[in-house]
Amino acid sequence: MTEFRPGRFQVLPPVVKNIIIINVLVVLVQYVLGKYGIDISRYFALHYWRSPLFRWWQLFTHLFLHGDPYDVQMTFFHILFNMFALWMFGRILENVWGPKRFLIFYIVCGLGAAFCHLMVIGYEYNVFEKAFWAYQQNPTLDQYILFLKQHNLDQISGFRELQSFWEADPHCANCAARSASFINQYYIEMINTGTVGASGAVFGVLFAFGYLFPNTELMIIPIPIPVKAKWVVTVYALIELYSGLRNSAGDNIAHFAHLGGMLFAFILLKIWGKNVRNHFY
Repeated sequence: MTEFRPGRFQVLPPVVKNIIIINVLVVLVQYVLGKYGIDISRYFALHYWRSPLFRWWQLFTHLFLHGDPYDVQMTFFHILFNMFALWMFGRILENVWGPKRFLIFYIVCGLGAAFCHLMVIGYEYNVFEKAFWAYQQNPTLDQYILFLKQHNLDQISGFRELQSFWEADPHCANCAARSASFINQYYIEMINTGTVGASGAVFGVLFAFGYLFPNTELMIIPIPIPVKAKWVVTVYALIELYSGLRNSAGDNIAHFAHLGGMLFAFILLKIWGKNVRNHFY
């Protein structure tokens, strides 16, 4: 059993430090190249395996990209949250486990998160494909409206505008063809959209901290009272599960990647048989 020893505690242990440095440098590269119209996420973000943009190394490289080079504010908060959480909880784990074991844990959680994300979107895209094929066999206004509602597309302006136009002219000659073209274009954009961020691995780190040190009290902003780590982890997991199942339009967060990171953290902890709960309360 590895025990936590306060005298050996490092505020910024090497693996956590280097992961943060690499992530920040990659974000800077994203921003600089974005100024010249080069989006490296096309090559290094995680894409659906049936996308022409998919490459095997994206399972790993997506962990070091964040946000969007054309949206500085979103990118800033994305990497800030992930790197702060990594430092906050990861440094404890690295001090307990040592650099080698923590690095293995971090990578396994990241890869596990990617695997779960791909499995979920693979299922969702397959359902979408089958529904689209069925719609093409009977592209009526009623079926179009039903398709939009079933796939949370009725709040997207382009689809909604076509619906309004078609409703105003039920005998529109080319609305059926336009609707099929719109849906097909949306599908192509959907499967070619990459996923970036260390969140899956970071959620694995958060889970491990809550699992190993469940009664450690955390101050969660804006709640001015301490909350035990086990309840923080539980609430986060439930929020991610609810958000993932809800699958609302415009939600571009990979909720099941976060849950996948937690799941693989749990599996790895069970395999290792580590139990240091009596330390660092």
